[in-house]
Amino acid sequence: MFYSFIRVVARFILLVINGNAHYENKEVLPDGPYVLVGPHRTWWDPIYFAVAASPRKFGFMAKQELFHNPILRWILVHANAFGVDRAHPGPSVIKTPVKMLKKQDLGVIIFPSGTRYSSELKGGAMLIAKLAKVPIVPAVYQGPVKFSGLFKRKRVTVRFGEPITVPAGKLTDDVTVQIGDQMQAAFDQLDREIDPTFKYVPDESKYLAEKASGKLK
Repeated sequence: MFYSFIRVVARFILLVINGNAHYENKEVLPDGPYVLVGPHRTWWDPIYFAVAASPRKFGFMAKQELFHNPILRWILVHANAFGVDRAHPGPSVIKTPVKMLKKQDLGVIIFPSGTRYSSELKGGAMLIAKLAKVPIVPAVYQGPVKFSGLFKRKRVTVRFGEPITVPAGKLTDDVTVQIGDQMQAAFDQLDREIDPTFKYVPDESKYLAEKASGKLK
């Protein structure tokens, strides 16, 4: 109930401050739960992903530090978020989203790169999809990477790609590389379909801040 409410609020806020969002290729989205993956380009792209893929509800990972504030913790928990210690991730990083997918009928939003400035794909999304027996759906955000760009009503596009099925059997290194290559190829294709000349340029100031803090590997 709270998730539906907060999504309506988020949709309204995005409409007011930007009002130029376009959600493409929604017809490929599965009827049941799935793992939605994409390159992490801004701190607000998960909001756009969740709004774009509605009416499906999603769970998502958030850094553990955000849960220290009791008010913010209440909001995050009721919005289907779960905390992750990025320095020392435990089994819950896998178990919690799998439970969401299997028992709560939620989708899960995951950014395989783990940071807005990394192109390295990690195997967590694949393992979660495999254990929950759901497909992976690639998506990309193209739009402002600075918050001020949203207020300038620059175009925002979220485009979804064809679902990727994790094959049965052991998730070997070869399979992980294969699926990782599929995901990256899907991201590249979706970017070209939106804009053949697109090239992601991160917010340099935030890049340097993350690198200095040691969060960027």
